[in-house]
This record gives sequence, C-alpha cells and structure tokens, in this order.
Amino acid sequence: MPGALTSIAMPDMAGMAQAASGWDTAGAILLLLWAIVMWAAVGGLWYANRGTARPWMYRASLTVIVIGIIGQIGHLTEHVAQVGYWLQHPNSPAWMTPWGTGLARGFGQVDTLKPTLGMEILHLTGNFIFLAGLAAIMVITRHARRTRSRWWGKMGVWMQGIHGLEHLSLTLSVWFGASQAIGLSTWFGQLTPGPGLTTYRIWWHFTANVIGSIIFGIALYHLWRERRDILGSYDPASPGAGLGAPEPADATVS
Repeated sequence: MPGALTSIAMPDMAGMAQAASGWDTAGAILLLLWAIVMWAAVGGLWYANRGTARPWMYRASLTVIVIGIIGQIGHLTEHVAQVGYWLQHPNSPAWMTPWGTGLARGFGQVDTLKPTLGMEILHLTGNFIFLAGLAAIMVITRHARRTRSRWWGKMGVWMQGIHGLEHLSLTLSVWFGASQAIGLSTWFGQLTPGPGLTTYRIWWHFTANVIGSIIFGIALYHLWRERRDILGSYDPASPGAGLGAPEPADATVS
C-alpha cells in the first residue's frame, strides 16, 4: 500500500536496507498477532452469534470494532504521511514513516532476498486489521438486519475485501519472485518503475483508504445512533428489543 517500492527503487531507501532490530521484529510479531486475534474474535463471535443473542456478544463485538478503529487510524496516518511527502518530493523514490519502515524491516525477515516483501506484508496485515473491524459491524448487527449501520458495514466489507485481495496479490507476487508487485495499483506490473509508478500507487492506495475510512466512519455514526436498537436485539429487556425479533420469511436480508 505504500508507494511503488520495487527492487529497483529499494537501494535509494536507506532505512529499508538496514538490518532489522529486535524492536522491528517484536513490532512485526505483535502486529501480526493483533490481526490474528482480531480475526479469531470475529470468527468466534460470528459462530456464537448464530444462536441465541446474549449481551456479552454485543460487548465483545464492540471491543473488536474499537480495536479496528485504532488500527485504521494508524494505517491511514501512514498513507497521509506518504502523500504529504510526495507533495514535497513528487519525483523522489517512495517513502515510509520511521515506524512503518521499522515494521517492514521486521516483516522482511521472512525472506531477506526480497527487499520489498516486508512492506507488502505490513500493509496486507494493516488492511486485514481494518477489514476485521468492518466485519465486526456485520457481526454486532446480525440480529438487527434492518439497521443503517449494517448496510454501511456491508458496503465497507465489500470494498475493503476487494482492497484486501489487491494487497494479497501484491504480496504473493513479490513472495513468489515477480520482478515487481502485481496488482491493480501497479497495472499488474506493467508500469515502468519510477516517479510515474510511485505516484500512481501512492495515490491509488491513499484514495482507497480514505474512501474505506469514510464508509467505516458512516457505519460507526449509524451504529452510535442505533445503539439502543442493536443492544435491544441482544437483551430483550433493553429498549429497541423489537428490532431483534425474527423477520418475516419474505423480508429482504441486507
């Protein structure tokens, strides 16, 4: 998701060329565990939520959403910083923040012969953390299907799911030995490395993250407005419990 970091451009990025420190490795491991735990929670809550809705499921789903918000704030900040750097240096090689560079170095230890692999894994992980937060909105509204928050959450899952597949393609193509990452943001590897590719990729992923974040924000806004109705679908004693009642057989499932 950062700019077009190819094996050709990498020598110009001194930070990425350095050996990974213990902090870099620890940070990469913790970020990976963050994503794994979030998806384990989403999967577990989805499974548990198939039966009788219970208040603890609401609280647990809400916790996953909040953690997703925190993750996306950090993720989006990286992209904003990259665009800020590009505005000042439009013809320079791609750039990452110091913390992003450190995490990329940590992930890069998976295969040190592929200098951009760590960066690709870093942003793939960040996107899956974001996607888990959006998926948690779908989980928390499972018994309140007619809410606007569910509609926007579903839109976010679709968009971020496609974005996640883009990053999966970028990561796997580098991992399997492609000369440069292959995906929509690189014209499937057909763009020549240089300022043009860097510019296109930086802005492609920045735009995708901004749009995804706006959708996430709208879903959260409706989640706040509809919180009594959604909580009511988990606790019959709470206001709005009627929204949790089974829908007619011919009702449209959103």
